[in-house]
Amino acid sequence: MSRMRVKTDTNASAENFRIQLADVEDFVRGAALLGAGGGGDPYIGRLMLERELSRGATLDIVSLDELLDDKLVVSVCVMGAPTVMIEKVPSVLALENALRRLEETLGRRADTLIPLEIGGINSTVPLVLGARMGLPVVNADGMGRAFPELQMVTFGIYGADISPLVVTNERGESVTIKSLSNKTGEHLARSATAQMGGAAHVALYPMTGAQTKRTAVRNTLAVALEMGRAIGHARMRGHRPEEALFDALARLPEPRIGRILFRGKIVDVRRTTSGGFNRGEVLIERSPTDSLRIEFQNENLAAYRNSVPIALTPDIITIIDDDTAEPITAETLKFGQRVQVVGISVPRMMRTPEALRVVGPRAFHIDLDYQPFETISAPERPASNSKAR
Repeated sequence: MSRMRVKTDTNASAENFRIQLADVEDFVRGAALLGAGGGGDPYIGRLMLERELSRGATLDIVSLDELLDDKLVVSVCVMGAPTVMIEKVPSVLALENALRRLEETLGRRADTLIPLEIGGINSTVPLVLGARMGLPVVNADGMGRAFPELQMVTFGIYGADISPLVVTNERGESVTIKSLSNKTGEHLARSATAQMGGAAHVALYPMTGAQTKRTAVRNTLAVALEMGRAIGHARMRGHRPEEALFDALARLPEPRIGRILFRGKIVDVRRTTSGGFNRGEVLIERSPTDSLRIEFQNENLAAYRNSVPIALTPDIITIIDDDTAEPITAETLKFGQRVQVVGISVPRMMRTPEALRVVGPRAFHIDLDYQPFETISAPERPASNSKAR
């Protein structure tokens, strides 16, 4: 790998950079926005990463273009229902054990880590492990958001194998899986996770640098950091944070569309934990005749305004606090919260026919064909002024 060019003024087009302790709050906020309500509790991930960096660890982020073709790239994540992971906090030692056991199976050491998803705690888990072990992390991921199942990644959609993969727990127990398909790998890992108490630590998708370049969603760590900064800076200046977010999205190298889909108050939340997933729906109301219903399976999957669909997976549906624009995850939704529902478009590689077969509405048993949210929903009226309320 060529010599690192460390940058502290990170932007979404940065090549290589280093995440500092002062960056963590903004990064985690941006990752939670991209997570579409899922990916696990971002606050826990923030604490874990801050602890590693406060001990003097360094965390280098490398661009896909700087990644040599023969490097071994591995993804690590925590798996299970987000509601379980609130109480069953991930273990860095268990993550390291998962990676070491996968390395033993492969017969070589990992050179670089990559997030499976850029949402919630799974955006920070590889960073925590990278800081602990001195491994760089690729400025990319496998979803451009968060999804509930391990095969729902661009790595697999565009040809990489999920296995061998290793599932571990905090007690040192592990299961090594070699599956014939990525979907089977997900099922087997999900079963092992259930036996480990509903949450586990996983190392998976061992890839070469060349495979990673072909299959990963680019620049997502830098995008998360830039989005989080845009909101934080706008709040400090007394500006509407969501407008700053949309401006930042429009300036990306591959511009994204962001818009407010709905404003209102949460009047009902229904959730259950089954099959290793957090499933349910939330109802947000503006008036007795104007409401929005969102279905979720760990992540927000579909939004219906007065029973008419206005946003569908894989586009990002995120619920944010109406005043601060802080993202609210599915497991922390509560009656009475005043919120905005934000739609964010995904990169082009997430809207291809190949991707939609795996992460489109019908992959979640939603009997609708995908349409980009910007073509089927009208934006909400902007706030009455540019100052925060």
